[in-house]
Amino acid sequence: QVQLVESGGGLVQPGGSLRLSCEFSGIIFGIYAMGWYRQAPGKQRELVATFTTGGRTDYADSVKGRFTISRDNPKNTMYLQMNSLKPEDTAVYYCQARRSGALYDYWGQGTQVTVSS
Repeated sequence: QVQLVESGGGLVQPGGSLRLSCEFSGIIFGIYAMGWYRQAPGKQRELVATFTTGGRTDYADSVKGRFTISRDNPKNTMYLQMNSLKPEDTAVYYCQARRSGALYDYWGQGTQVTVSS
Protein backbone atom coordinates (compact mmCIF):
# COMPACT_ATOMS: atom_id res chain seq x y z
CA GLN A 1 0.00 0.00 0.00
CA VAL A 2 1.40 3.36 -1.06
CA GLN A 3 1.46 6.08 1.57
CA LEU A 4 2.83 9.60 1.25
CA VAL A 5 3.23 12.04 4.15
CA GLU A 6 4.48 15.60 3.60
CA SER A 7 6.00 17.91 6.17
CA GLY A 8 8.10 21.06 6.36
CA GLY A 9 5.72 23.76 5.19
CA GLY A 10 5.29 27.07 6.94
CA LEU A 11 5.48 30.84 6.70
CA VAL A 12 8.63 32.36 5.23
CA GLN A 13 9.62 35.83 4.06
CA PRO A 14 10.35 36.53 0.38
CA GLY A 15 13.88 35.45 -0.45
CA GLY A 16 13.85 32.80 2.26
CA SER A 17 14.17 29.04 2.08
CA LEU A 18 12.21 25.96 3.12
CA ARG A 19 12.77 22.24 2.73
CA LEU A 20 9.76 20.00 2.27
CA SER A 21 9.91 16.30 3.05
CA CYS A 22 7.78 13.43 1.76
CA GLU A 23 8.06 10.18 3.69
CA PHE A 24 6.77 7.29 1.62
CA SER A 25 6.09 3.60 1.84
CA GLY A 26 5.12 0.94 -0.69
CA ILE A 27 7.19 2.58 -3.45
CA ILE A 28 10.14 1.21 -5.38
CA PHE A 29 12.19 3.69 -7.38
CA GLY A 30 12.46 2.55 -10.96
CA ILE A 31 8.85 1.43 -10.91
CA TYR A 32 7.23 4.61 -9.59
CA ALA A 33 7.71 8.16 -10.79
CA MET A 34 7.46 10.68 -7.97
CA GLY A 35 7.15 14.40 -7.78
CA TRP A 36 5.99 17.57 -6.10
CA TYR A 37 2.92 19.50 -7.18
CA ARG A 38 1.35 22.65 -5.80
CA GLN A 39 -2.06 24.30 -5.81
CA ALA A 40 -2.64 27.95 -5.09
CA PRO A 41 -6.11 29.28 -4.16
CA GLY A 42 -8.33 29.49 -7.22
CA LYS A 43 -5.77 27.79 -9.46
CA GLN A 44 -5.27 24.31 -10.84
CA ARG A 45 -2.74 21.94 -9.35
CA GLU A 46 0.55 22.24 -11.20
CA LEU A 47 3.75 20.27 -11.48
CA VAL A 48 6.71 21.70 -9.57
CA ALA A 49 9.41 19.03 -9.87
CA THR A 50 9.56 15.34 -10.62
CA PHE A 51 11.69 12.19 -10.67
CA THR A 52 10.97 9.97 -13.68
CA THR A 53 11.16 6.20 -13.32
CA GLY A 54 14.61 6.47 -14.94
CA GLY A 55 15.75 8.85 -12.22
CA ARG A 56 15.81 11.97 -14.36
CA THR A 57 14.63 15.22 -12.75
CA ASP A 58 12.38 17.79 -14.39
CA TYR A 59 11.28 21.20 -13.12
CA ALA A 60 8.63 23.74 -13.94
CA ASP A 61 10.14 26.78 -15.62
CA SER A 62 8.94 28.98 -12.76
CA VAL A 63 11.13 27.17 -10.21
CA LYS A 64 14.22 26.23 -12.24
CA GLY A 65 17.39 27.39 -10.51
CA ARG A 66 15.56 27.95 -7.21
CA PHE A 67 14.10 24.55 -6.26
CA THR A 68 15.87 21.19 -6.05
CA ILE A 69 14.22 17.79 -5.81
CA SER A 70 16.18 15.01 -4.16
CA ARG A 71 15.65 11.74 -2.35
CA ASP A 72 17.22 9.60 0.35
CA ASN A 73 16.46 5.99 -0.58
CA PRO A 74 17.47 4.37 2.74
CA LYS A 75 15.21 6.81 4.58
CA ASN A 76 12.34 6.43 2.06
CA THR A 77 12.11 10.20 1.87
CA MET A 78 11.91 12.67 -0.98
CA TYR A 79 12.74 16.34 -0.51
CA LEU A 80 12.06 19.67 -2.15
CA GLN A 81 14.60 22.35 -1.28
CA MET A 82 13.09 25.73 -2.06
CA ASN A 83 15.35 28.80 -2.16
CA SER A 84 14.75 32.41 -3.12
CA LEU A 85 11.07 32.00 -2.39
CA LYS A 86 8.60 34.43 -3.90
CA PRO A 87 5.04 35.34 -2.88
CA GLU A 88 3.80 33.53 -6.00
CA ASP A 89 5.22 30.28 -4.58
CA THR A 90 2.49 30.39 -1.94
CA ALA A 91 0.42 27.21 -2.28
CA VAL A 92 -0.36 23.84 -0.80
CA TYR A 93 2.42 21.49 -1.86
CA TYR A 94 1.65 17.84 -2.53
CA CYS A 95 3.81 14.77 -2.86
CA GLN A 96 2.75 12.53 -5.76
CA ALA A 97 3.58 9.05 -7.01
CA ARG A 98 2.47 7.01 -10.00
CA ARG A 99 3.39 3.44 -10.86
CA SER A 100 4.73 2.99 -14.38
CA GLY A 101 1.82 2.24 -16.72
CA ALA A 102 -0.85 3.17 -14.16
CA LEU A 103 -3.63 5.66 -14.89
CA TYR A 104 -3.96 7.09 -11.40
CA ASP A 105 -1.82 8.96 -8.90
CA TYR A 106 -1.22 8.63 -5.20
CA TRP A 107 -1.22 11.88 -3.24
CA GLY A 108 -0.17 13.02 0.17
CA GLN A 109 -2.33 15.27 2.34
CA GLY A 110 -0.41 18.42 1.38
CA THR A 111 1.59 20.99 3.32
CA GLN A 112 0.97 24.74 3.24
CA VAL A 113 3.75 27.07 2.13
CA THR A 114 3.13 30.79 2.58
CA VAL A 115 5.63 33.37 1.35
CA SER A 116 4.85 36.77 2.79
CA SER A 117 6.49 39.69 4.55
